[in-house]
Amino acid sequence: MQFIFFVLVQSLILSDIPPIHRFITPYLYFLFLLWLPFAIAPSALLIWAFCLGFAVDLFTQTPGLHASACLIVAILRPMLVSLLMPGDAKALALGSPSIRTMGFSAYALFVALLTLFHHVWLVMLEWMNLGSLLYFMGKVVATTAISLVLVLVVELLFRPLRQNQPRW
Repeated sequence: MQFIFFVLVQSLILSDIPPIHRFITPYLYFLFLLWLPFAIAPSALLIWAFCLGFAVDLFTQTPGLHASACLIVAILRPMLVSLLMPGDAKALALGSPSIRTMGFSAYALFVALLTLFHHVWLVMLEWMNLGSLLYFMGKVVATTAISLVLVLVVELLFRPLRQNQPRW
């Protein structure tokens, strides 16, 4: 259900927003990959990543752009989890990445780094030109910032901080 939600929100709403000042394009769909359980098999993570990116590519007519960015996230995600949560086997076996399971600072770093990697790859492929490094870096930073705000809003609305907090 989340898969369909993220694909539709990205494809029908966020991708139809004209880029703000030709500079910022909000992306939220990759959050689906970040929320998958810690214990997911690497091969399953890669399959989900490709399917998610491919679905967004179909709707937005960007062949391979989002699929490759999602695969980058799927490749880097397990390494970041092992770096940020090296000894917490119980959380790794039972949960999925969240503020509750990882703690605020580790989760914020996890989301920020994967968002940055995703957006650097997307902007680089989309632009295919590093003629103006300042423009490239500005677009990456601005797009990453707006996407992180969206991720935070979705996180606060749909993922409770405490176990006994109700889901809305």
